[in-house]
Amino acid sequence: MEAFAGELPVFDPLMTPDTPSELFTEWLLGALEAGVREPHAMTVSTAGADGNPTARTLILKGVGPDGWRFASDGGSVKARDLAQRPFAALTFYWSPLARQVRVRGPVVAADAEDSAADFLARSTGARAEALVGRQSQPLADLAQRDAAVKESLERLEDEPDLVAPGWTLHTVRPESVEFWQGDKERRHTRLVYVREVGSWRKQLLWP
Repeated sequence: MEAFAGELPVFDPLMTPDTPSELFTEWLLGALEAGVREPHAMTVSTAGADGNPTARTLILKGVGPDGWRFASDGGSVKARDLAQRPFAALTFYWSPLARQVRVRGPVVAADAEDSAADFLARSTGARAEALVGRQSQPLADLAQRDAAVKESLERLEDEPDLVAPGWTLHTVRPESVEFWQGDKERRHTRLVYVREVGSWRKQLLWP
């Protein structure tokens, strides 16, 4: 199967901003302009006490100088992992552009107010599902799921400001952020930002 089809963007590491959040924003907007579907989707990898990693795809909730944000139900596997090992890795891959971004670092939970605001910004269906609070638990059949969500929707009609207990907005405060630009001849360009005291250091990496 063909890889790196079509015309790929040019990436000049010498013409990059001082912080990774600035370059990430440029790349994200570039993916959006290029028509990449769901460019804010990312793989979030965590590990529990046993060190066994788990990965899943989530939606980026925001990015800024403080870090990259995502949300989680309090009873989920990722929430339990983060309680034991508060670190995560994020991976973005925009196939049409052959671009990848990798973020690694400790994870900090937001306060209850910000987490509640994130929950209330979700669609009604997403809030109803989260209120069920059984993520990753065994399910007997789809009818059981549908009945539980229907009950949650009815609760939301009566209490539109209801917030799922334990819903948490998390911020990955990166120690390193790597930008990877693919090349048809496999001369990939890799630039990593490494956090130092009060600043970022940029370093090229071999493909």
